[in-house]
Amino acid sequence: MYLLGRPSPMFLKFTGKSFTSSSSSSSPPSSIPQYRQWSGLQRWRESPINNNRFWGTSGPEPPAAPSPPPPQISPDAVDVDGVTSVGSAFSLAGLGSIVLSTSDPLTKSKLSHFSFSRYRLRNLPIGLSHPPPQPARPPKPRLVPPREIPVPKDSGLPLNAYMLHNLAHVELNAIDLAWDTVVRFSPYKEILGEQFFADFARVADDESRHFAWCSQRLSELGFSYGDMPAHNMLWRECKKSSDDVAARLAAIPLVQEARGLDAGPRLVKKLVGFGDHRTSDIVSRIADEEVAHVAVGFYWFISVCRRMGRVPCSAFKDLLREYNLEVKGPFNYSARDDVGLPRHWYDASFSDEQSKTEPLPEVYERLAHIISMESENASTGGTLE
Repeated sequence: MYLLGRPSPMFLKFTGKSFTSSSSSSSPPSSIPQYRQWSGLQRWRESPINNNRFWGTSGPEPPAAPSPPPPQISPDAVDVDGVTSVGSAFSLAGLGSIVLSTSDPLTKSKLSHFSFSRYRLRNLPIGLSHPPPQPARPPKPRLVPPREIPVPKDSGLPLNAYMLHNLAHVELNAIDLAWDTVVRFSPYKEILGEQFFADFARVADDESRHFAWCSQRLSELGFSYGDMPAHNMLWRECKKSSDDVAARLAAIPLVQEARGLDAGPRLVKKLVGFGDHRTSDIVSRIADEEVAHVAVGFYWFISVCRRMGRVPCSAFKDLLREYNLEVKGPFNYSARDDVGLPRHWYDASFSDEQSKTEPLPEVYERLAHIISMESENASTGGTLE
């Protein structure tokens, strides 16, 4: 359980297993299978800060009047569109808490980019902070149950703006989901390591850029974010995994963001059919960039499972059941294959045969124990009866 101000060793709650500081230095059991990782992961991690937050005539480009570079760290307050407290934040987690506490969507987007840039350019520490109970939200859009979201013809928006508004809502929530992961698990930075937090801060920066593109295009179409109701399902799923980093990785990158891999190409086709090629180009670019977010989630889920001595496939399916996470198609197998997600993890039609190739952890633990006993007896000249 996650305890405010005091990390608990049980913040990973797989049955009979816990992930503590001692497990971070131990070698993963040889029984855990190897997985193919996305080939672009390291390139994504090492890429420079992306300032292309405006969608020009030929695609992403820097704003016509670029923002000044992040200021020198000093006790003086720094103003980012009215948010004057960022100058007092000297860590990545501290900046993330400020982003989460910012309600205005465009300010949140700009502040997210500012925070990641400051972290990278000033080599800030991860630090320690605690997230608000839930991210600050603007008065609009009104949040309603999914069944109360109006259908396109009743929304007051044309189909292209309707679809773009839904995507903008997803991207704004994604900013908060990524920063919440950075801030909420900052007490465990010695266990997870700095790269974990660097990766999810970069995810937050990507999502803030995506929201900026969506917001810009909505404005060009004569609308703005908040012009129709939206749901709060994304944050609800995030909240369910607030005390378990493995569940967070399963729920957000491997379930929610993986759905984006499936839905992106379909949304692009609908927009092309509607005749809005500019919006379809934006959505296509966003879908391409979301691949990295699923890939990094997959990388860290595998890493956490290895440290716990758990078979990742079994752990993933256990978490789906425990947290009532739904995985449903149609699936974009090509994109999911690219990030390394094995099909038998999420598609029941592949389970029976493919899952046989992954060892059961209990069997391998028993085998490892027997092998250890045999080795010990052999070294002393004894025999195992």
